[in-house]
Amino acid sequence: MKLNFMKNSGSSSEESSVPKKKVLSKQYFPVILLVVLCIIFSIFSPRFLRISNFLVVLQQAIILLVAALGMTFIVIGGSIDLSVGSVVALSAFVAATFSGTMGAAAIIPASLVGLVCGVINGVVFAKGKVPSFILTMGGMVAYRGLVLILTKGAPVQIMNDSFLNVFTGKILGIPNAILITLVITILVYVIFNNLPFGREIRSIGGGERVAIIAGIKVDKVKIIVFTLAGFLYGLTGVLQSARALAATPTLGDGMEMDIIASVVVGGTPLTGGIGSIQGTILGTLIITVLSNGMNMIGVTPEMQYIVKGAVLVLAVFATIDRSKIGIIK
Repeated sequence: MKLNFMKNSGSSSEESSVPKKKVLSKQYFPVILLVVLCIIFSIFSPRFLRISNFLVVLQQAIILLVAALGMTFIVIGGSIDLSVGSVVALSAFVAATFSGTMGAAAIIPASLVGLVCGVINGVVFAKGKVPSFILTMGGMVAYRGLVLILTKGAPVQIMNDSFLNVFTGKILGIPNAILITLVITILVYVIFNNLPFGREIRSIGGGERVAIIAGIKVDKVKIIVFTLAGFLYGLTGVLQSARALAATPTLGDGMEMDIIASVVVGGTPLTGGIGSIQGTILGTLIITVLSNGMNMIGVTPEMQYIVKGAVLVLAVFATIDRSKIGIIK
């Protein structure tokens, strides 16, 4: 018995060293990919490494990041949300509509609209037991239809100076949008890493049955996750509308691809259970740098879709936990 035990323990120690290597490779994958992209684009375009272009990348990335932070919670919990772009568009419309009378305070109804959409998604998902993929695909179409009805196919311009000053202005040369995103990111980081809520999400994504046995109120956590994500989508809509100076019917169209790619490329596998806020920040930079670099070297929009799709597949291949799936269908 002793010999067997020693044999087993020795083999398990060998096996445990393999996952460590895999974990390290997954952790460094986003960093390596970002460095490689920067090197490639700097070779083909000398303008890529200019400070002015860096600021452009940063301002593009922050809008994507706020929504990606919400998606991070959902993906770590083992779910997905395809309605993000439509919710962003709906929130942007509300921000643009109320900006004329409420000014910067239009952020309140806009973020509340995103929150309500998140509550609807969360309740139907958790209580109705509808798969998140199907549910949010339906939400993507329904919310987009609502945007088209409300806008009547025409853009809603933002003319209010107080709204624009808050969300597009600068403090000491730093764009307010960057400062707002920094505050949001810090709050989300604290929630995810320092509160029991973050551990509960990881537990549900790692194994829902085990989480139930451990006494976690799974349905409640799922609803909160989608609600929090919806709220962040609402804030994204505000920042996006301010940057575009209007809310358009097509705003946020196709945004799902970039947001999900940002989360997955950042090292959060679609199988759930693991992931990090800092990984999502890196992933967002990667997707933004990819888009910016391809634009600078003259890659056609059609080819950009192909490249982004390939990068997403590569990221899934590199980060997915195959031990949790068994049979791939």
